[in-house]
Parts: sequence; C-alpha cells; structure tokens
Amino acid sequence: MLFARAGIITFLIIQVYSFLVSPGIEKKQKYFTHHSIIDSASPGKQLALKFCTSCHLFPEPSLLNKKTWVDKVLPNMGWRLGIRKNGEDPYADIVPEERALVRKLNIYPDVAAITQSDWKKIIAYFEQAAPEEPLPQKNHDSISETLSLFSPKHIVFDDKQLPRTTLLKFDSLSDELYAGDAENKLYILNNRFAFKSAWNVESPPVDIDFPRNEPPRLLTVGSVSPSDQRNGRLVSFDTTFTIQNPTVNIDHLPRPVQFAYADLDMDGKQDAVVCGFGNNTGKLAWYSDSKISGENILSTMPGARKVEIGDFNKDGKPDIMALMAQAWEEVVIWYNLGKGKFKEKKLLRFPPVFGMSYFELADFNKDGYPDILLTNGDNWDYSRINKNYHGIRIYLNDGRYNFKERWFFPLYGASKAVARDFDNDGDIDIAAISFYNTLENPANGFVYFSNEGNFNFKPASLPDAASGKWLTMEAADFDHDGDIDIVLGSYFHNIEEMSSLVNAVNLSSFPQLLVLSNNTR
Repeated sequence: MLFARAGIITFLIIQVYSFLVSPGIEKKQKYFTHHSIIDSASPGKQLALKFCTSCHLFPEPSLLNKKTWVDKVLPNMGWRLGIRKNGEDPYADIVPEERALVRKLNIYPDVAAITQSDWKKIIAYFEQAAPEEPLPQKNHDSISETLSLFSPKHIVFDDKQLPRTTLLKFDSLSDELYAGDAENKLYILNNRFAFKSAWNVESPPVDIDFPRNEPPRLLTVGSVSPSDQRNGRLVSFDTTFTIQNPTVNIDHLPRPVQFAYADLDMDGKQDAVVCGFGNNTGKLAWYSDSKISGENILSTMPGARKVEIGDFNKDGKPDIMALMAQAWEEVVIWYNLGKGKFKEKKLLRFPPVFGMSYFELADFNKDGYPDILLTNGDNWDYSRINKNYHGIRIYLNDGRYNFKERWFFPLYGASKAVARDFDNDGDIDIAAISFYNTLENPANGFVYFSNEGNFNFKPASLPDAASGKWLTMEAADFDHDGDIDIVLGSYFHNIEEMSSLVNAVNLSSFPQLLVLSNNTR
C-alpha cells in the first residue's frame, strides 16, 4: 500500500508530533530517542529495507505494535522468504483447491532467500522499534450521537439469520434497487424497498450497471473470501429470458469486484474495465468491445479495487484512474495515448498495512479539478488491531494531477465514503461506513460528515447504525423528494461475528438493510 514519499514523511512527522504531545511525554520522548538510535544504527533495518521493499513499500515499525509484528506479520513474511520453524506448514489453513494454486505460484518457497542470522536481525529490529501497544488516534472532533437529517428504517426482505449483503445498486430508470447476497442471490426491490423478485446466480454479485436499451451487466466475484481461483464473471443479466446469447460474457476473472465502461479505443463501441482483486495474483484489464478476446492488461498485480474513467488531461481521450489495495497499495492514472496504448502515473502510495478500501472523485474546493476522497480500513489480514491511521482522507488536486492530503478523520476500519450534497446547501458532504469498526462504539459503523466550510466537517451518527456491519452503501433519491437518501447493506462473515455484535448492542436480530431517509425536503 502506497503513499508518495513526501506524503509518508509528512504522515510520520504528524504521527511523532501527536505521539509526543499526548500524555506521558517524558516516557514517549525516551521511546522516540531509543527508536531513532535503532533506526540509524541497526543492521536489522537495512536488511528490512532490502527484503520488505522487494514486495511492497517499507512499513515503519510504529504502524503496528510489537506483539502483532512478532506473532502475526513477521512469521508470514518469513514463510514468504522460505523461513520456517520446525513443524510449521504455511499451507495448513489453506483449502485444498487453493493449496495447489499457491504452491504453483511459489508464494512460500522451500528454499530460503535469507539466512537465519539475518532473519533474526530483522525480527529484533521490529521488536525493539515498535511500540508496546498500538498508537492512539490523534485528537479529532467527537462523533455526535444525534443525526436529525436522516430517519432510519430496518429492512428485511428474506428470511435469513445471517445478513450477507455484497451489492447495493439503484437503477433510477426502473426505480429498482438491486441487492446481492453472498449465498449467490440477487434480489430486486422497488424504490420503497419492497421485495419484487429474487434470482439465483453462479457466485456472489458485487457490481451491476444499467445500460439503456440493454439488459443490466452483472459482475459476480467467484469467491468473497481471499482466493486465487478465476471464477468471476461479467455477463449480461437478462431478466426477460429473451436473449439467447448474452452480449457481454467475460469469464475466468480473478475475484473481480468492480467494473466500468467507456469507449477507450475510440472505435464507437463500449469497452469494459474490470478490477480483478484476486489474492496473491490479480488483474486490472480492459476489454475492447467487451469481448474476452479483446483483453488488454494494465496490471497483473493483485488488489485492483475500483476504477474511475474520465478525460483527466483534457486531450479528448478517456483515461483510467484506479485504486490498488493489496501489497503495493496505490492510486494510479493510466493516461490514454490512443490506439489502445496507456501511460502509467502513480499518484498516491501507501505501506501494506494501510488497508486501502475505496475512493471516488469530487471537486471539494470548486477549482474545476477532481479531488480524491479515499478510505482505508481493511483489517482482515495478519494485523487485526486498531490502527490510528485508518480513516477518511481528502487529497486536493493541484490542477496537474498531483495530490496532497488536505483533510483526515480517523475512523477504525473505514471501508467506503461517498461525496454528495446531502443537505442541499451547495457544498459536498460525506457519508462513510466502517466495516471493521470496533465494538466499543458500533454506531460508528456509519458516520455522516456535514460540510461546515473550509474543510471543517462535523461528524454525527445515530443509534440505529449499531444494528449491522455495513459492507455496502448506496446513495440516491429513492423517494423522489429532491434529496439524497442512503441505504446500508449488512454483512456478517459468520455466526461468531454476529454474536459479538449481539452482546455489544443487545439486539437479537439484524436487518439486511438500513434505510436512512433524508429529511431535508
């Protein structure tokens, strides 16, 4: 995961400053002095820089606490360098159908790439330099528990003990909300969220769009859980059963999560761009005329999460901006050179523990150039701890597509944020969800940020936001009253996860959806 280098330095300076001015300054100054000595003198750091940066941006030890480094992250890194303790089997927890793929990729090599002596120096460096406990969030405005702008309503449209919503998308032309479920179901609701129909699909639906005069185009992921199998598919979804051969049928996709359409090669036909998130491998590719035979690969790295298409350099050709959210975490532009050729420019870069999760474009400072609204909070990995750098960020565009962080709000487990003028006052507000939110305050799984001007956003939530784990969010004027409403989709990995929330909020059942009806009009 990646930040431009100047951004990393700025971030670390802020981290250190916040760390030192908080309570316990003398103790923390001693820690910082000790940390500096280790950084400048330790051969373990030089080895860490060499081996860590072969796979991703260097993660500073302060990003995780000692125990997480030593017990979780470094052992996995060791496996990837061929280092195993007696009796360890890196394939033990991998299901058989994945095991063969991981072996073929040589993710955990049998021959060590580093000596045991040098590996122990890397462990010693992180163990000595990392803090005892995860660093706290920097000071921020408290999240109000009152949010009168929205009226909440719980929606249940199927008899399911475990909500597992994987997709929410509203078709404004048909006034229908499409909701995907991890049990290979696609539901269609009307704009009042009443059930209309349900469809069995080949794997969990994760994205859909609604072209005019054509059936919807549906993306199925293959596997919600991390996987290197290529079972995803983008296909025309015909609910009328009148089309014998689908106009779009791109299969064998590596765990795809999102797609977009544009005429990239400017031949008068629409092309598909598909984010293949994958796991150890992945693929960001575009398909000329939406045909599998027209595949053009932009990146073979895993983690392609979302694309935005626009003419960013104003040369009359559509360009591609993408968020990559695995290992090499970054936001990248591929400028369209014409004739199917693209030139890559990296915009933002982050270390691999940041957990980049979503981005979208909006002009926050009204200068005519799109800025980046970005969330990071994916915590389903080897470091499932509270991270003070999780949250929501705005990066301002200088007009030449160089971006600088202007606003940050810390939010554990942040998974998505959308920029809309929810209160109809002429500026952009933010609605955000946190899938990996802490159980100390489950209501912070949804936070609304009212734009008060000059990048001052007032945060608020409401008690009903504690009634689910929100993985998906859609914003639209569902009731046609002139303001933008919000729908949240709940997802639980398993019964144990639900039980934890039951104990935290004293609820016996959970809705599939939470509708937040806007009261502005």
